[in-house]
Amino acid sequence: MKSVPRIVLTVGEPAGIGPEIALLLGQHPLPAPVLLVGDYHCLRSRAALFGLPVGLERWQEDDPWPAPKKGTLYCLDVPLARPCRPGHLDPANAPAVLQTLDRALHLLRSGQADAMVTAPLHKGIINDAGIPFTGHTEYLAEHCGVAQVVMLLAGRGLRVALATTHLPLSRVAAAIRPDTLETTLRVLHRSLQEDFAIAAPRILVAGLNPHAGEGGHLGHEEGEIIAPLIRKLQQEGLSISGPWPADSIFTPHHLEDADAVLAMYHDQGLPVLKYHAFGEAVNITLGLPVVRTSVDHGTALDIAGSGRADHGSLLRAVDVAAEIVRNRRAAACG
Repeated sequence: MKSVPRIVLTVGEPAGIGPEIALLLGQHPLPAPVLLVGDYHCLRSRAALFGLPVGLERWQEDDPWPAPKKGTLYCLDVPLARPCRPGHLDPANAPAVLQTLDRALHLLRSGQADAMVTAPLHKGIINDAGIPFTGHTEYLAEHCGVAQVVMLLAGRGLRVALATTHLPLSRVAAAIRPDTLETTLRVLHRSLQEDFAIAAPRILVAGLNPHAGEGGHLGHEEGEIIAPLIRKLQQEGLSISGPWPADSIFTPHHLEDADAVLAMYHDQGLPVLKYHAFGEAVNITLGLPVVRTSVDHGTALDIAGSGRADHGSLLRAVDVAAEIVRNRRAAACG
């Protein structure tokens, strides 16, 4: 079993679509054995609601890793404080939601699992419970002791990384600093090599301001921070270009020569990616000591329990997690 990637999947916000899309994986042949981490009774209830032909068996941490079995999924039970209903958030269950992440990380650190896939959670309800929380990416970075990670979304041949993640727009410009931007580009470059097996990655960098600053008339960050850093990395032999105007960087003319685009902030890059590949894209956290992928969407409370949730992005996240594990193993072997 150790030669096959072992994947833990946290089911996310129990009132959202996470439990049902996780259960839908049981209808597919998977590239690796998948262990669900969440409330066992919630998952059983959701399977019964839809009449899903999937078996659900409990798994304990001292059990052997479950072998793939068609039509059967395994669950590490993390009980909720209160029973949940689809579409109805309950702050009392927020601690258990975060505990699923902690339990998954424990399995990774102990060597029992090789990658984690995360279904969507609801940031607002976790904060309403009195727990400061900005997102999966930041939470995992903190608990892995990593000062800086990079969010990358990938789908249909397009990869978009972010220089900043969940920040108010008013704080973005101040967060574009030479040191953090350099770390971001180095993490992205290394991940494209090790996680995606691209020997010589080509990265396009977007400007922060309209028209990439218009020669300093619309902003100074390009001339003072972004362009000098790009020149420095180019001198080291990295294939990085820019800063390009964000309104043209995603055109076919530019993208045909790129393996990834670095956007300066969340809503500069992700609307394009999601328009291009929504429902098939995968969110990948780069720079962690563990492999983590996720879906490209939120909890979808409005359709939770309706049977209309699409599990395509989650299925793709499992595929990509297994692919990254295999690529990292190959890179480690030289």
